[in-house]
Amino acid sequence: MVKLISNSWGIDLIQEKTRLAGVFVIVPRRFGDHRGFFAETWNHRTMQEADLSYNFVQDNHSISHEVGTVRGLHFQSPPHAQAKLVRCGRGCLFDVAVDIRRGSPTFGQWAGEELSFENGKQLLIPAGFLHGFVTRQPDTEIIYKCSDYYSPECDGAVRFDDPDIGIDWGLNEAEAVLSDKDSAAPFLKDFDTPFTYEG
Repeated sequence: MVKLISNSWGIDLIQEKTRLAGVFVIVPRRFGDHRGFFAETWNHRTMQEADLSYNFVQDNHSISHEVGTVRGLHFQSPPHAQAKLVRCGRGCLFDVAVDIRRGSPTFGQWAGEELSFENGKQLLIPAGFLHGFVTRQPDTEIIYKCSDYYSPECDGAVRFDDPDIGIDWGLNEAEAVLSDKDSAAPFLKDFDTPFTYEG
C-alpha cells in the first residue's frame, strides 16, 4: 500500500508499507532545479497526520569507508528503546529491520530497503525491532533520528548472519567488514528479547 501525505506548505511524501507492520518506507518529495534540490526529510505535524507520531530526540551520522561494511543488528532495550528514521546522506546502503517482539506474528522476520543519496528513501523502524545495514558503495554515510538517547547499559546486538533470520545481505558473509561487538553478538535462539508484542 502506498499513501501520499501532504502538509499545508505543499510538501509531500510517500509512505509505503513493508512486510512488517509498523515498518515503513518514507519517500520525501524533492524540489529540484539547476542548483540542486530541497527536501523536507522530517515534519512532525505531517507525520502525525499519517499516524506516525514520534518524538525524535537525537540525530546520528556515521560513515563507512569500505563496501560490505555491516553494522548491526542493533537495538536498545527498555526503558530506553529507540524508534529510528534512517536515510542515506551519501552513497548507498541496504537497510534492514527485524521483528524481535515476543508473541508477534512476524517474530524473527525481516524487511529491507535500499537507501541511497539518489533515491532519497528513508526507513522508519519502531522500537521492538533490530536494525542493521550493509554498505553498497565506498564512503557511504548514514543519518538517522532516534526517539530516545543513547544508553550504553541498554545497548545490544544479534548476529547479522543468523540463519534463523536469513537476511539476504547481497554479499558473501566472509567478506563482511564487522566490528568486534558485531562479530561476537549472539544468535536469535540464544537471545532473550526484552520486547513483547502488544497487538
